[in-house]
Parts: sequence; C-alpha cells; structure tokens
Amino acid sequence: MSQHASSKAAVLDVIRAAGTISRVGLISATGFTGATISTVVRRLIDEGLVVETGRAESTGGKRRVLLQLNHASRYAVGVHLDHAGITYVLTNLGGAVVARISRAGAGAAEPATVVNRMSTEVTALIEGVGVERERVLGVGLVSPGPLSPATGMGLTPPAMRKWEDYPLGQALERATGLPVVLDNDATAAALGEHWSGGIGGTAISAALYMGTGIGAGLVINGVTYRGAGGNAGEIGHTCVDANGPDCWCGARGCVEVLAGPAAVVAAARADPALSRSAGLTGRARSVSADFAAVSRAARRGEPSALAILERSARYIAAAARSLANVMDLEVLVLTAPASPSRGRCTCRSCARSWTGPSSPGRRTRWTSDCPGTRRRRRRSARRPWSCGPNWCRCRRV
Repeated sequence: MSQHASSKAAVLDVIRAAGTISRVGLISATGFTGATISTVVRRLIDEGLVVETGRAESTGGKRRVLLQLNHASRYAVGVHLDHAGITYVLTNLGGAVVARISRAGAGAAEPATVVNRMSTEVTALIEGVGVERERVLGVGLVSPGPLSPATGMGLTPPAMRKWEDYPLGQALERATGLPVVLDNDATAAALGEHWSGGIGGTAISAALYMGTGIGAGLVINGVTYRGAGGNAGEIGHTCVDANGPDCWCGARGCVEVLAGPAAVVAAARADPALSRSAGLTGRARSVSADFAAVSRAARRGEPSALAILERSARYIAAAARSLANVMDLEVLVLTAPASPSRGRCTCRSCARSWTGPSSPGRRTRWTSDCPGTRRRRRRSARRPWSCGPNWCRCRRV
C-alpha cells in the first residue's frame, strides 16, 4: 500500500482508486482493523467526503453497503506555470477536470507581477463555475525544474532565470489565501499516471514528460522519488553526444539541446520549405505552438518534418532506455502537457464524472472561459454561456 500521512488519507485514497468499495473491502485493502475503518469512514461521511451508494450483490449473507467519493464535496486548483503559457484547471475530489483555462505565460515579467496575475486568474476560474471558495482545498502548482516551498525554483531554464530562489509557494499562498503545494511538472505527470490507474499496480514506473524541456518523474511503490536535490529524473540533461552543442546546464550534447521542442523548432526554421509550409515564417510564437505546427506537418507526411521528429525521437529513446535500465523500470509512460479541449462543456452537468441530473439555474452572465455554446433566441450569433457546477446552459457535445 502507498504511504499516507494519516489513516483517513489512506482510506480516502483506496476508495478513490476502487470507485466503490465496502467497509470489509477497506479492511482487506488497508490492513486496518474493523474498528479503525468504522471510525474513519464515519468521519469521512460526516465531513461529506464519502457517501453510501447502494449495496453490493449478496454472497449469501447481508448485502454490504458500498462507499464512494462525494466528487462534488471538495475541489482543487491545478496550475502549470511556464514562460510560454500558464494553464489552470479546477478538479473535483475524484480528480476529474471541471474547468480549464489557458493564459499568457510568465514571459519576461517579474515573478511578483506574475503571481498577482495568477491569483486573479485562479479566482476567476473558481468563480466562473460557481464553486464556493470554502470547498477549494488548495492550489497545486507545477513547473519545469525542481521546486522548493521556501526557495521556489532551484534550477531554472534560461527563460525563467528570474524565478531562481524566488519564494513562489509562499508568495502564491499569500496572494490566493489558499494552501499551495509545489512540484516538478514531470513528477506530477508521473504521479497523475499512477493515480489514474493507467499503469496498473506497477511498483516502479516513470513518466517521460516532454514540455518546454524533457524530464522524467519517478514513482516507486506509489511514492514519488525526487532525489537529494529534487533533480531525479532530469534525463533531458543526459549526454548523448559528447561533441554536441553546449546546453544551458553547462554540459554538452544533452538530450534537451539536441531533441527538445526548441531544437525541433530550430531545425524546422532552418529548412525554408518546411518553415513556410508549417507557418513558421510569420511573427514569433511560443515554442510549444511552433512545435505543434511541426508535428502537424509531420502528420501530413512532409518528409523533412518527419526526419526532424524521427531524429529527435532517437535521442529521446536512447535516454529513455538508459533511465529504464538504471532504475529497472516496469513501465515507462510518454506524456506531455494536455491541450485544452474544444467544444466540450466544462460544467458538472456535462462532465463525465457527473452522474446526477442537470439543474438549470438562473445565472445569465457571459464568460469566455466556457467552451460550450448556445444559440440565443433573438440573435443568430453564437456566444459562450456561463455554466455553474449544478446547471448547464451549454450545447451538449
């Protein structure tokens, strides 16, 4: 069983993973005594975190009462901070995304200015779906490189050097009034893969994360492994070519400088024909947007784009094999930042995790953050319509 801070956290995690489970099942899964399970479950029900939902099929005796999470009882905000863009998500207790917005990245702005903007955008996200702030447990913020609650980013890429030693967690906590947990984006991706059940009960796994750079998150027996300085899994700075170009970390021939998104975009821009066909000749965009354009060109079958991406993949595969051999991994998952979905309503009435009936409300405020739309009766134009956690004014998709 994974390590937990308390018996309540352990029981809650087992219920989350199981979907529905009886008290007897909890005893078997956690190893706790029946008295402990009864006390903890009663406390979780009183706090509204867990609800009883029907009974299991009879096995000859009394049918056991099933328990499941009350998904709408609590929420959390997730923030992915990068110089190119900042993504915010509001998730329910089960981890399902209730709302998502993307905004401009940190860029060259001062950290204090960006933190104040992030606080405003977190508030807009919460209020945009009508969730009471008291039900928001806190903010989880991830970013490239190791993060410390006291000193922020200890090792930053060149574009975010201003953030070195900035107390990011403390500053954001003061600005939002919510507890803040910091972590490396690759580590968070690995933990998300583990919690989502995508890698099963694997004891030792890793997620190779390709965002602004290339990194990996490690999970051992359900616990993330960060190393002494929080740098475990930084395979982007594994040398694969001793005579390669200089990397910002001080080494030469690192995977990131040879095969990262910035390297792919630079190689594409160096090819005039590919640069024109991929739309890279106009104004400068973010590396992620240009990388996506190169990927689309490769999917269209353009040989030069395919060659660049295949070269990048070979370098990344070499580093991944080294990581798998050193850590003796059972599973290695490839992952990347999620792009916002379009045409899907983000209110709970349309979310897959929501099983109750839609309850239309009376709010009529417009918001550009809801991707669902509805045609107004007196106008032919389509405009976004505000949605809350218990009502839906959006077009179902």
